[in-house]
Amino acid sequence: MAKSNKRSKLTRYLQGFKSDAQFRAGVIGIVLLLLVVALTPVLVTHDAHEFGSLSLGRPGQDGHLLGTNHMGQDVYSMIIEGTSTSLKVAVISSMISAILGILVGGIAGFFGGKTDIVISESINAFLMIPTFFLVLLVIALFGNSITNVMIVIGLTSWPGNAKLMRAQALSLRERTFVKSAVALGETRLQILTKYILPNGIFPVVANTTRGMAGAILTEASLSFLGLGDPNIISWGQMIYAGKNYITTGWWVSTFAGIATIITVVIFYLLGDGMNHVLNPKYSFGKGGGK
Repeated sequence: MAKSNKRSKLTRYLQGFKSDAQFRAGVIGIVLLLLVVALTPVLVTHDAHEFGSLSLGRPGQDGHLLGTNHMGQDVYSMIIEGTSTSLKVAVISSMISAILGILVGGIAGFFGGKTDIVISESINAFLMIPTFFLVLLVIALFGNSITNVMIVIGLTSWPGNAKLMRAQALSLRERTFVKSAVALGETRLQILTKYILPNGIFPVVANTTRGMAGAILTEASLSFLGLGDPNIISWGQMIYAGKNYITTGWWVSTFAGIATIITVVIFYLLGDGMNHVLNPKYSFGKGGGK
């Protein structure tokens, strides 16, 4: 039954790709971003870390497609290399958030009772904390390395995933195949890991995909405030470095900002598309209508 359920989910994804424009655009966008990362050595035209003699060169000047920054670094090559940084932040922080959310929410929903009450109240208390200010505090205390940034973003964004997983677990534990497993004598841990978590993660996956966009924006916001990792190339760092030259070198911040916006929109399209595809009320028609 569980395997059949998984196959039906995958079938819906394939149907959604054909019928839902948002989901299709998101998938194509992600594929293009991954291609940029994979082909970075081929796509870059200059060493993004090299300081050149042309300071704030305009787009197209001396072979610099999108110009140079105040240190003479090629903006185009920096944006290409910054793609891998942004995707790394998005994926790793969201994986931390998803794993925590799935485990905590699954345990709360499946075991119920006092366990559910304690965990649910803890989640609600965590949701009341201003997340971004907590991130700022932790980064200020423990340093602004990219590793710290990814971990902190992941550790502060899991409650939403936990609430989704809890709702799924509450529903799944009443299903026939779960009750059959109980009757056959399988332990609670076996049921949780074999039936509840694998069959309840799909909405969490969709929510996590949208959370990747938030992770990219959080990293960019930290960098804009001067709390990003200065040892890496990221779009947030480029925006921060270019803000002092916005009148004389607008292209430094502008192109990095456009890259950030495009990537965030791609993740939102993919996340919204997944929500459409996973919605049982969604019908696959000519244009993906309901």
